[in-house]
Amino acid sequence: MKRTFFVRAIWDDEVNRYYSESDISGLAIETDTLDEFEEVLNDVAAELVFANHISREDIASIPLKDLVPTIVWQRPVERAA
Repeated sequence: MKRTFFVRAIWDDEVNRYYSESDISGLAIETDTLDEFEEVLNDVAAELVFANHISREDIASIPLKDLVPTIVWQRPVERAA
């Protein structure tokens, strides 16, 4: 079972927004600011990992300490307004 996931915020010059790149199934973030991006990330990422990457069998048979995912997020340098 995979336990480490990544999320990146990428700036799109054409639409002037940040969008996500991630290996978390179902995670699609698009925001105007990094603060908004982090807020959405913190609200939904862990839930999506549990919903889309961990089976009921895993939950029943794997110790809780081994189920907790690691989500790797490094905030990029904010773009000047």
